[in-house]
Amino acid sequence: MDYSILTTTPLFRGISAPDTESLLNEVPFRLKKFTEGALISQSGDTVNALMIVMKGVMKGEMTDFAGRVIKIEDIAAPGALASAFIFGNKNWFPVNVIAVTDGELLIIDKVDFLHLLTKNRQILINFLDMISNRSQFLSEKIKFLSFKTIRGKLAHFILHKTDSLTSSFSLGMTQNELADYFGVARPSVGRVLNELETEGYIEAKGKHIRILDREGLSELTLE
Repeated sequence: MDYSILTTTPLFRGISAPDTESLLNEVPFRLKKFTEGALISQSGDTVNALMIVMKGVMKGEMTDFAGRVIKIEDIAAPGALASAFIFGNKNWFPVNVIAVTDGELLIIDKVDFLHLLTKNRQILINFLDMISNRSQFLSEKIKFLSFKTIRGKLAHFILHKTDSLTSSFSLGMTQNELADYFGVARPSVGRVLNELETEGYIEAKGKHIRILDREGLSELTLE
């Protein structure tokens, strides 16, 4: 296994490759390959191990009561799966995890991962940072999903891509990917983007977006 990959993960940040190898030699772990389209875990499955994506990309999806599939996020190597749900009273996957590409997972069972946390202070600190960051991300995602209209969702998305000093950014994803992210049909995203440009909120050139009316976009998030 290439331990240098692990040193790029948030969990092993600040730990050298030789030290990472030495730490993992003290606990059992396994590598599991997966293929594109495979269901890695289902919403409600127990999170009983630390899982790090060593190769490839996965995505987290949830289905609402209307049957619409909403993509929560992509998890690319070297990200971790459900790190905030390993411990706690409700330690189960909140979403379905599906392989976007072929890849490989590093898996450390919960009891062995706990040993790592108590063995190395840097890993413990890194893990606390990880779960705090995940909690903040999920909180923001819940806020985003609470917007009732596509205009509100898109306005929120655009505003959070910039700040008071920056008015331009690149979408970084296609309209199909945006539609998956919002849990709506692709034509709806294109239509709303056109509306926002026609109404003077933004200027769009391909994937490049420039905000023209930040205050107006903020008001759209209240719809």
